[in-house]
Amino acid sequence: MDPRNLKVLNAARRDRRAALLVTEIAGGRERVVVEGDPVAGELGAEIAARFRSGTSGLYEAGGEALFLNVHLPSPRIVVIGAVHISQALAPMAAIAGFDLSIIDPRSAFATPDRFRGVDLVADWPEDVLATRPLDSYTALVAVTHDPKIDDFPIAAALSTGCFYVGALGSRKTHAKRVERLGDLGVGASDLARISAPIGLDIGASTPAEIAVAVLADIIRSLRRRGLAATAAETRA
Repeated sequence: MDPRNLKVLNAARRDRRAALLVTEIAGGRERVVVEGDPVAGELGAEIAARFRSGTSGLYEAGGEALFLNVHLPSPRIVVIGAVHISQALAPMAAIAGFDLSIIDPRSAFATPDRFRGVDLVADWPEDVLATRPLDSYTALVAVTHDPKIDDFPIAAALSTGCFYVGALGSRKTHAKRVERLGDLGVGASDLARISAPIGLDIGASTPAEIAVAVLADIIRSLRRRGLAATAAETRA
């Protein structure tokens, strides 16, 4: 591999950005595409699809065979709130291939006995996220029902482009949340990204069922990144 391309790939890995190495099978020429770089035509659409799926493989463009080697950051879930839903979500997320962390300043809830083997931090989200920042390959799940704990990480997740931002609560609770976040300067388009009530609407009622709905919603958001913007551009 060209050392310059390796440098770009390593930088993307360090910054938790997706990158793809395009190699011409016949000539061996290669180039790196970092997610967000403009690539025109059918190849651009194929690369966008590969970023969503994380699947490497052969692709033919204009009679030329290419190998598309995808490098994705490990998707993460940051849960705000050491509650029953979090207890159910943690093992499910691990099975699905997500790294998961739980943050909750309430030491009565955030105990190792309740979350064995889980990355658990008993501190305020604003302090934790200052040293463990969110990014575009992170899903933020806020489930404490406490604005003093939930609001800051929700706003931070929206400003940093987390691929999923979900918050527990009824529509009435969410309306009050939207009002508070709007007062903090969060724009309407960002507020519309919040999945609330959290998770896919499958009629979930128990903590385990809600965890299933949340994880399914997260997976859907991860695998459909950018599709809404693409559809809007097509309609325009």
